[in-house]
Amino acid sequence: MTDFLPQTLQISHPRPGVACITMARPSVFNAFDELMIAELDTAFAQASRDDRVRVIVLAGEGKHFSAGADLKWMQRSSTASQEWNLEDARRFAAMLARIQACPKPTLARIQGSALGGGVGLCCACDMAIAADNAVFSVSEARFGILPAVISPYLVAAVGKRQAQFLALTATRIGAAQALAIGMVQEVSALDQLDAAVDARLNELLAAAPGAQREIKQLFSQLTPGAMDEATRELTAQTISRVRATPEARAGFAAFFDKRPAPWLNTP
Repeated sequence: MTDFLPQTLQISHPRPGVACITMARPSVFNAFDELMIAELDTAFAQASRDDRVRVIVLAGEGKHFSAGADLKWMQRSSTASQEWNLEDARRFAAMLARIQACPKPTLARIQGSALGGGVGLCCACDMAIAADNAVFSVSEARFGILPAVISPYLVAAVGKRQAQFLALTATRIGAAQALAIGMVQEVSALDQLDAAVDARLNELLAAAPGAQREIKQLFSQLTPGAMDEATRELTAQTISRVRATPEARAGFAAFFDKRPAPWLNTP
């Protein structure tokens, strides 16, 4: 990603195999506008293609993860035509889809506030670790709009009933409640947040990258609760194909030989 010089993001590689994409507008609590949306889309696209990257962390600089949509951007949208708003919303939707469809594991590092579209960013990632000071709110209804673009990711993360409750009330919930409903997978003390992220990265990097790609591809095709013939056949076809891959053979051989799997030696 050396040829990409974003204005609203900081991109780093804190350890082999890890790309950290940090939203860098702390003066506005990392609220995003058209430029940040475009740069997030590009950053995730490049990290997805980069063979050196195994895992992607999405973070926010400063005290807060993201306050959601930039108010000046929202003000522009309120006076623009429906056609302009449609193209604008499509770009936002495409960026979230880019994150969700990334073939590599994605982890959101949450501190402070995650509001509106910031919740959408959290839910579009595969998993999230929150500091104990994190606060979440699906706040759009307070501005007379709705969380339309983020709603599929919110529903997938917490279920329809919880998602509707959060959207209708725009209530603020803390890290403990976000953990209880599945919005985040772990809560850590703020001063231990980076250590908690590192521990999870260790687990992600210890797993086989090809297997992780297959997991994400398979799970994207599954409907919660579906146990029909088509689903059974999809899962049978997938495991039978993956069992025969060189990565799987190497992984089993390493296990039985009591030696490290080959991907543990490659970033």
